[in-house]
Amino acid sequence: MRSIRAAAVGAVTLSLALAATACGGGSSTGGGSDDSPRTLTYWASNQGASVAMDKKVLQPELDKFEKQTGIKVELEVVPWSDLLNRILTATTSGQGPDVLNIGNTWSASLQATGALLPWDEQNFAKIGGRDRFAETALGSTGVPGKDPAAVPLYSMAYALYYNKKIFADAGISKPPATWDELIADGKKIKAAGASVLGAEGANLSENIHHVFVFAKQHGADFFTADGKPDFTSPKVVEAVKSYVDLMAEHEVIPAGDAEYAQNQSVSDFAKGKQAMLLWQSAAANLKSQGMSEDAYGIAPVPVISGKPGSGTQVNSAVMGINIAVFKNTDNLDGATKFVKFMTSDAEQKILNTAYSSIPPVTSAQDDPAFGTPATAVLKNTLATSAAALPQVPSESQFETTVGTAVKELFADAAAGRAVTTDSVRAKLEKAQQQMPAA
Repeated sequence: MRSIRAAAVGAVTLSLALAATACGGGSSTGGGSDDSPRTLTYWASNQGASVAMDKKVLQPELDKFEKQTGIKVELEVVPWSDLLNRILTATTSGQGPDVLNIGNTWSASLQATGALLPWDEQNFAKIGGRDRFAETALGSTGVPGKDPAAVPLYSMAYALYYNKKIFADAGISKPPATWDELIADGKKIKAAGASVLGAEGANLSENIHHVFVFAKQHGADFFTADGKPDFTSPKVVEAVKSYVDLMAEHEVIPAGDAEYAQNQSVSDFAKGKQAMLLWQSAAANLKSQGMSEDAYGIAPVPVISGKPGSGTQVNSAVMGINIAVFKNTDNLDGATKFVKFMTSDAEQKILNTAYSSIPPVTSAQDDPAFGTPATAVLKNTLATSAAALPQVPSESQFETTVGTAVKELFADAAAGRAVTTDSVRAKLEKAQQQMPAA
């Protein structure tokens, strides 16, 4: 999911488990008979640098769909700061769109409401079959063993973006492959007068994505095998501390980044203020801010030792956007046709090119647009070294509580307060206490 989904997500109390198992959204409007209304409503997530950019990307495609099917799609691009609240309101009120985008990390939580159409084999067959989609992308569509609550639309992965000029000025010939190398490079970069690594310390989702990866690299998980929170195990505490210590101890993340929550680190990187950035599929965002592709390189996110791979060498969450249908839509046939259109090879190439993401439809990945060195890093990460965030009903609460804990730890580090094993454990214990009962 796009990390510009800002800290406002943290304000959501998310009583999802309690929300309306039989409730749904979906309210087609416009002309046509009751049996086959000719209008669909679509909530798209804000993928580009602005809502206006998304409308510019999407509207020609929606016009194309209308020309093919006679079904008009009324588009609303919803900012990430509002999207989850809007979806939750729709699941409980029954007043929502026919089709919507969701961050893939929310899949299991929204699945638990019962509001979204399950994608069983029959429904998948209507859009060309389940086997068109990459297994890594399908792994973030709901609880394992249940029919997915959504269909993959855009796939993304984290990478390390680095400023070539700053590296050259500091005498660094290649990007760091391990965290120790990154910290060592940071000393050279600071000596050359530049800042090292951008972060969004007040962005709950960004915090979760990174500490999830650090936990994997420490051989830890935030949930037990049966889905219970396990935030205070020694390895989880160690993992969270190691991420915050990039600011608190090693000072490679500037203290000011503790307050960043709205893409400021991307802007700093694009303006040449930071030497490195950890971000999801950032090319389109950087281009929109005037940074030439020649000015930066892209490499896998560092690991503790060795090179990225499975197990403790995981270096990214499986990020992305899924497309879902409210199951009480009054135009299920039209909504399914729209999902088929959006996941067709042709549209997958157009849309994922526009957003610098990777098509989760494997046959669309062969397009030359996804064969550049930058996209090769992202594709390889998704294929070999990315893991899905916990697909448990309480995942959204996890993002809120643990994301807030990390935000508070960054605030402590920025203020010069000690970040210790005990203080990290205390924050994570508080976060676990705030999780809903099983």
